[in-house]
Amino acid sequence: MDKADVREAVWDDLEESGVARFPFPPHGRIPNFADAATAADRLAETDEWTAATTVKANPDSPQLPVRRRALREGKTVYMAVPRLRDEKCFYELDPARLDDDALDSAPTVSHVEAYAEQVGPEALPAIDLVVSGSVAVTETGARIGKGEGFSDLEFAVLQGLGAVDDTTSIVTTVHEKQLRNDAPEPDTHDVPMDLVVTPERTIRTETPYSRPSGIDWSVLSDEQIDEMPVLQRLRPE
Repeated sequence: MDKADVREAVWDDLEESGVARFPFPPHGRIPNFADAATAADRLAETDEWTAATTVKANPDSPQLPVRRRALREGKTVYMAVPRLRDEKCFYELDPARLDDDALDSAPTVSHVEAYAEQVGPEALPAIDLVVSGSVAVTETGARIGKGEGFSDLEFAVLQGLGAVDDTTSIVTTVHEKQLRNDAPEPDTHDVPMDLVVTPERTIRTETPYSRPSGIDWSVLSDEQIDEMPVLQRLRPE
């Protein structure tokens, strides 16, 4: 099966089994799933989580419990501005600047702009933990997203800015039905997962796949680069 086939199979399975949760349908997105909060709780039991003070997280619904928990535990959360369209291309949610009653709404897509400070590349600290959303993932850490490539691109941008390196832990939370053994080998720009956490278990992938070494400029059009100021900054002359 190619990536598109795996995506469709997972989306169909989550919908037909009743595991999918709002927003519906699960197709075309990082799908929300039953007991996503339990997976977040299990992630919070790991040493990687405990050691992290800065977390870069995807904005999708199944990882909302992760973002909320991070803020409640005093971790600073970074989310990318959609499509990295602004010069200040990351939202910074610092729990020290948030009232307790804002901790639940601040990391939602619909409210993050009201609570976050937008920061430019020069303001990013070292990121301790990267949380990725997935459509499917293997037990060896090969991840399949929804097909737009922004998760991998955001990681590559963070690499280029020096905010992540080989010591940064990369995790995803998924339902057991999103674990696949028929996914294709990852492409060179795909970011492998170190931890895969479901509501039932934590998998340390010991991934055999290498992290990409930086931005794969060959897959980006001039139009895409023109739309993302941070890419213009990082593009080799």
